[in-house]
Amino acid sequence: MTSAREATRSVELIEHAPATLLPLPDAVGRALAASGIVDATPDPYTPGHWSLRAGSKVGAVTVTTPGGGEPVTVRVTPKVPIARLFFLLGYSLDPKGGWRDGEVEVAEHREVLPALAHAVERQVDRALRQGLLQGYLTTEESALVVRGRIREAEQIRRRFGAALPVEVAYDEFTTDIAENRLLRTAVERLLRLPGVPRDVRRRLLRQRARLADVTAIVRGQPLPHWRPSRLNSRYQHALHLAHAVLDGSSAEHTPGGLRIDGFLFDMNRLFEDFVTVGLREAFRGTDRTARLQDPHHLDEAAAIRMKPDFVLYGADDTPCAVADAKYKAEKRGGFPDADLYQMLAYCTALGLREGHLVYAKGNAPHAAHQVRHAGIVIHQHALDLDQEPAVLLTDIEEVAQRLANTPRV
Repeated sequence: MTSAREATRSVELIEHAPATLLPLPDAVGRALAASGIVDATPDPYTPGHWSLRAGSKVGAVTVTTPGGGEPVTVRVTPKVPIARLFFLLGYSLDPKGGWRDGEVEVAEHREVLPALAHAVERQVDRALRQGLLQGYLTTEESALVVRGRIREAEQIRRRFGAALPVEVAYDEFTTDIAENRLLRTAVERLLRLPGVPRDVRRRLLRQRARLADVTAIVRGQPLPHWRPSRLNSRYQHALHLAHAVLDGSSAEHTPGGLRIDGFLFDMNRLFEDFVTVGLREAFRGTDRTARLQDPHHLDEAAAIRMKPDFVLYGADDTPCAVADAKYKAEKRGGFPDADLYQMLAYCTALGLREGHLVYAKGNAPHAAHQVRHAGIVIHQHALDLDQEPAVLLTDIEEVAQRLANTPRV
């Protein structure tokens, strides 16, 4: 139950909705404007009021001022249902993992952060039910007794011929492996965020206790690498979600003594990942090769770089189709013209007669534009994200079929 006091400190916005004029401390408004979390501008006619407009970042952040003022929480609700958002996320991370509605059990939550925390806790619990995974960890240290093998080069470089201590390396069978460290760090990260429901926080504390002997990853350090295998199969869903928590989508800044804590999904990136992974999966097992974020150059001097979201190559390793995913608010009359110019450049540089732009469903149906004097056709596809997963994946396959039929110059 939200108290009236808490309600005055909460700002509710909807992704890509019209701007809302709200009373805010100037320090909070400036912090939001500087962070890029939402578009924030002071109202020129009403002092102490700011115009806030959410873009494609959804989730929740809390802004705390250094002077002891009340924290202000900004919540941005996605246009797509939470369950559908998590399907897009889950499929992008693990298309073969069986992610479907109900897989991460988020239907009871209407906001992104509570749903994410709930999903991570449930998957970590499933991963750890049979106990913590153990593995061999290579350790290098200075010791007074020989254990494992002596690192001769290090012994000479560091000890100059001294017998002790000895520079040794050995493999230790331990729970302090990459998989457990990722889970521990994701749980710690969620426990630090405001807005996690009390019951979920209590369950996260239990998971942290199970991982108490595991070393958390220090913020700023690279995440340890792990490889999917039969041994860690029960961990894999939890690990994919842990990466979603830790891959930099969080908001934690301190501009000018202010503190911003929270978690945000960038729907632009999420939609792009879903579309490109879906297209790649559609061509798996064929003689075509898909490359995501494929680097190319527009000019002969290789001075103008470009990176299409998706390029399909034929058996002879030459480009045979190109696509770009565009999750954005389209203009009132249809899709943005700038996207057409960008795709025209891609087709010209890659030597293709057709290009494909894929949007989240808006106010325009599928369209095709033939470019004058160029012989190039640009297709614009619209995906309705608020569909059952099977139907949505079928739509992706239909786009893939159009890419497969792209004629060459």
